[in-house]
Amino acid sequence: MPVSDQGLSLDRYNCIPRTLIFLMRDEKVLLLKGAPSKRIWANKYNGVGGHVERGEDLLSAAQRELGEETGLSADLRLVGTLMVDIEPRAGICISVYVGENIEGQLKYSEEGAQEWIPLEALGSYPLVEDVAVLLERIHKMQPGDPPFSARSFYDNDEKLIVRFGK
Repeated sequence: MPVSDQGLSLDRYNCIPRTLIFLMRDEKVLLLKGAPSKRIWANKYNGVGGHVERGEDLLSAAQRELGEETGLSADLRLVGTLMVDIEPRAGICISVYVGENIEGQLKYSEEGAQEWIPLEALGSYPLVEDVAVLLERIHKMQPGDPPFSARSFYDNDEKLIVRFGK
């Protein structure tokens, strides 16, 4: 379909694609503690990931981000999508992956320090707000479950709400 038939309009809701990866090993998850110098999420723990570059598909972007931020590679499996409402006409669409069969050695990242964190101890770490909710959902998933679909937004009291589709 040519560009002219795509219906692209800046008057409609537009999304910025991003990836989020959680590597799992022995009831632990690899999280990245944001560098103190980061503009957003400084000193907070998040999964690995980032922006999708022009010309990349979502999986390739996730694999690239994983390598850049950790030095590791893994078999990545899509476990869900998260629509993050940012503005009335703009949001972020995050493809959430879990990594298994991990290979390589952790390397330094300017993004922050990587740390294997026991799932049971997540409550004692300063996490990016939606990380605990997403990991709880992922941990409950059974092999063969379809990927989840979720939306996050802030209510009038500036409290984060994460709603999962049916």
